[in-house]
Amino acid sequence: MKLIKNRLPLAIVIVLGFLFVGYAFVPHRIAEDYRNWFLTWSRSMSPFAVLLGIMSFSKNHWTRIKRKVPNWYFSVVTFIGLVFTAFAGFYWGREAGTIYMWIFENIQIPTGATIFSLLAFYIASASYKAFRARSAEATVLLVAAVIVMIAQVPLGMAISRWIPDISQWILSVPNMAATRAIFIGVGLGGMSVSVRILLGIERTYLGSD
Repeated sequence: MKLIKNRLPLAIVIVLGFLFVGYAFVPHRIAEDYRNWFLTWSRSMSPFAVLLGIMSFSKNHWTRIKRKVPNWYFSVVTFIGLVFTAFAGFYWGREAGTIYMWIFENIQIPTGATIFSLLAFYIASASYKAFRARSAEATVLLVAAVIVMIAQVPLGMAISRWIPDISQWILSVPNMAATRAIFIGVGLGGMSVSVRILLGIERTYLGSD
């Protein structure tokens, strides 16, 4: 049992991982064929990932309904929406004018727009907390943010013709440097985790056992 649950998945991950690393460094037709085979299997596994997500989603909301947690009736509405939308898509199709597209255009899109509009207030609140000039670094951040925001509207040009140029310099030099530093850190972190997985050190994806 331990062989099937732990060692076999670990061996598959290590072997396929090293083969994919080899594809990146060996420009050969066999490596290209392996890549195409790997991508084909990856796409074929995506429906199972969707099925797993639906199962986890259903289990979570069914638990909320069963335990009658606060606002559990929203889970009932979510279940009804999931089942009816899936049925509408399979039975009537997804072409323009169908019930599925009506749900998408009149419920899904307005709901998404509402959520994003609410996020604007959260961003404004977080910006207010972050831009309070409590230190020299916070003051620099506040001044740079104000310049960049003013430069995005005609008011910036009306105040001074230098504001758009300063804003562009802030975005192109210090902001770009910080962005590249973040990407380098993310890349190094990804490489570290990849090496740990390939060497069999990182095994959290195998489960708690």
